[in-house]
Amino acid sequence: MEINKHEDLGLVDIWLSREDQASQEVQERLREVYRRCGEEKYTVAVFCSGQLDLVEETSALLRYNRRRSAERAVWREKSRKRQASR
Repeated sequence: MEINKHEDLGLVDIWLSREDQASQEVQERLREVYRRCGEEKYTVAVFCSGQLDLVEETSALLRYNRRRSAERAVWREKSRKRQASR
């Protein structure tokens, strides 16, 4: 478990490994962190390691975003042409 406190942002970010997520001891520590952060008016963000391959999932997301960007560019061009022909 990694805990980072950003006083300028009023934020505490917590990073949990897969092992941390399954640990009862870590869960009890988290409850204490939540309580203290609540008293100090900090927002808590918890990031958990996933079960999927990071490289493959990131690559898939980038491919999807590239395809959507191209689709939107085509849609904008078609829309522009329709408006110009009116």
